[in-house]
Amino acid sequence: MTTRQLGIIMHGVTGRMGMNQHLIRSIVAIRNQGGVTLSNGDKVMPDPILIGRNEEKIAALARRHGIERWGTDLDAALANKNDTIFFDAGTTQMRPTLLAKAIRAGKHVYCEKPIATNLNEAVEVCRMAQESGLKHGAVQDKLFLPGLRKLDMLRRSGFFGQMLSVRIEFGYWVFEGDLQPIQRPSWNYRKEDGGGVILDMICHWRYVLDNLFGEVQSVSCLGATHIPKRWDEEGKPYTATADDAAYATLELKGHNGEPVVAQINSSWTTRVRRDDLVTFHVDGTLGSAVAGLTDCRIQSRVTTPRPVWNPDQKQEMDFFDQWQEVPDTEPFDNGFKIQWEHFIRHVVEDAPYRWTLPEGAKGVQLVEAALESWKDRRWVDVPSLGL
Repeated sequence: MTTRQLGIIMHGVTGRMGMNQHLIRSIVAIRNQGGVTLSNGDKVMPDPILIGRNEEKIAALARRHGIERWGTDLDAALANKNDTIFFDAGTTQMRPTLLAKAIRAGKHVYCEKPIATNLNEAVEVCRMAQESGLKHGAVQDKLFLPGLRKLDMLRRSGFFGQMLSVRIEFGYWVFEGDLQPIQRPSWNYRKEDGGGVILDMICHWRYVLDNLFGEVQSVSCLGATHIPKRWDEEGKPYTATADDAAYATLELKGHNGEPVVAQINSSWTTRVRRDDLVTFHVDGTLGSAVAGLTDCRIQSRVTTPRPVWNPDQKQEMDFFDQWQEVPDTEPFDNGFKIQWEHFIRHVVEDAPYRWTLPEGAKGVQLVEAALESWKDRRWVDVPSLGL
């Protein structure tokens, strides 16, 4: 067995997502486990260099996690031939330019979603990546969540029969900042800075829907800015210009060709009374399932109870108790880490990989369709991108 080093330029890892999920729980965790195992038994050890604008912050982050290389000069990092992968978790507005720069420098690219703020830029960087012959990928972490992996197993087993509908409920209350500290950065609520729940979450729902329930055909979406005034990190009030909630209905082409209806609520202005911060409720002719981030519960056709509608009597059925839990039949690792391992194998030994930049572009396409639907108050078709 041999171990080889793989140089990775990591940009934008001082932010919450980049630091926690990609650096600490993915790359650092992979290094601590001894690297990524290839099909022939060899190991690949990530050798990251952390790049950021704030020298003090990036240096402290590197020291804290035992990473020797860090810097503030992205051009110098891109010029190093020993670093073959460029990863970006910075701002969405900068992402297409950074990806294009890395591709021109001959780097394989992997990035957070969305891959751009508009479809034209997303398609342009996709075509650039495809023509370069370099490897490319976009984060689609929710496909690797234990709850959704259990849903996928149920789908592949035929548990649902003909799938009829899926309801996704996502969100929680993000504090305004006057009484309690904010949990999300203030730029999330400024459209001019790339904020908005539609841009942030609809691109997630695209790959979840396409892969698990059916290819998106059309969308009807209503957005809202429910909280028009918020307070930023310094406690200063500002006007929220981006949407903080979205209510969408979508038509899907199911995996067996039959139509599936999807309803999705995404909100930073809702208080949680459900099993998890996000739940996926799937109904089919032979059974139903409700999944969260980790758990999944099912109710088959033959175990479906018979409730009786009687508004004059207090409901005595415990509907939550009538579902059976799908057991953990295998260990579930961090979803971001799993996809990192897939991408590293893809780069090093050309292992199959389907979560490419064009898949990320589909998410941006659905974002634009949802925004157009909201603006024009109508259904919008979602055609094939042809990438």
